[in-house]
Amino acid sequence: MNKLYVVGIGPGAAEYMTGKAMDALRDVDVIAGYGVYVDLVKPLFPEKEYLMTPMRKEVDRCKMAIDAAMEGKNVAMISSGDAGVYGMACLILELAAGLPLQVEVVPGVTAALSGGAVLGSPLSHDFAVISLSDLLTPWEKIEKRLELAGEADLCIALYNPSSHRRSDYLQKACDILLRHVSPETVCGAVRNIAREGESYEVMTLAQLRDYKADMFTTVFIGNSQTKAINGKMVTPRGYRNV
Repeated sequence: MNKLYVVGIGPGAAEYMTGKAMDALRDVDVIAGYGVYVDLVKPLFPEKEYLMTPMRKEVDRCKMAIDAAMEGKNVAMISSGDAGVYGMACLILELAAGLPLQVEVVPGVTAALSGGAVLGSPLSHDFAVISLSDLLTPWEKIEKRLELAGEADLCIALYNPSSHRRSDYLQKACDILLRHVSPETVCGAVRNIAREGESYEVMTLAQLRDYKADMFTTVFIGNSQTKAINGKMVTPRGYRNV
């Protein structure tokens, strides 16, 4: 049976890829993906054939990968972070249903984990991951999820916090959370995780409201126990209370 890998490449740097991800990419003939992610992988595997589509052409991209696999080629569809977290794994599995094609999902390090490591340990207790992109999810549903996460005192990792079209969405999200969460709550932001220009900042929720994020930023909002320690963001698990 033909086989198609769906590979999470982490932030993109080789040292952040799992051994299994590297093995899968090494073994395939064709690597498919969004252009930005292909550019991260191509220097590592310049000899491969590449299939690319721009943003918002995810269905076309997945169909191209499936077609190549059905032709007998060894193919990997790549996603940044983890392929099952806002990645291509779900779409590949949907489109490949009923085909004589074996799909193997290879996990990767999602931004909540790689960005969290840069900040210290912001997600050591229960947390939620929420994307602020309303391209595929109505804003009303995103708003409800933010509201409930704030009520539950969950740590939160925010993906896609801002873009040219959504320049005020992070501010909107903070305003929703401020209905339930202290403005002094410790928060953080990491830009360009594991890439050139990586930077991070620890701040309060009140300061985060005015922070200028972009699509390459992952935002972290602590819970009521989260602390700033030596410039890092730390959410205690509670071990010292046992």
